[in-house]
Amino acid sequence: MSEKPFSESCERNKGPILDILREVFTRPARILEIGSGTGQHAVHFAAALPHLVWQTGDLAANHAGIMAWIEEAALPNVLAPIVLDVNGPWPERTYDGVFTANTLHIVSWELARKLIAGAGSLLEKGGLLVIYGPFNYHGSFTSDSNARFDAWLKARDPRAGIRDFEAVSKCAEINGLRLEADHAMPANNRLLVFVKN
Repeated sequence: MSEKPFSESCERNKGPILDILREVFTRPARILEIGSGTGQHAVHFAAALPHLVWQTGDLAANHAGIMAWIEEAALPNVLAPIVLDVNGPWPERTYDGVFTANTLHIVSWELARKLIAGAGSLLEKGGLLVIYGPFNYHGSFTSDSNARFDAWLKARDPRAGIRDFEAVSKCAEINGLRLEADHAMPANNRLLVFVKN
């Protein structure tokens, strides 16, 4: 078994995110996670929400780490990762829900738009897209720490950065998704829930 990767931020935010997911995903459902990263979120959420089938997805380079978490957890409802690049190709099946955490500010805005469009194309009518991360509102940072984080992101990659809530919502709307909820989260993050029309 590969050594498990570990993310401090995943460890900190998995509890608050789960509290909201319990309210969002109340029925048996197939959930696709875009950008499973280390795999920590997947096993935590799947263990607490056994009525969900949790499909992990990420670039192939991250699969070994995700599998290390999956194999240790040995849960029947969390599936081995599929290769998922937002540039495509996208899976040829549909899902009841799509979850992504801390992705939109890492990738370029072009790729963020592709992620939202791809998620919209995979969702059944009434399906939910759940996005966790920091957002700006009315073009402004919600905290000094988010402003510093944005500067750090742009120093690493000028195409990265905290996205505007209004732009994300507009992109979702264009792709047949309407905003259902905007939850305040710890550490100046948000959890957005969109439903497929």
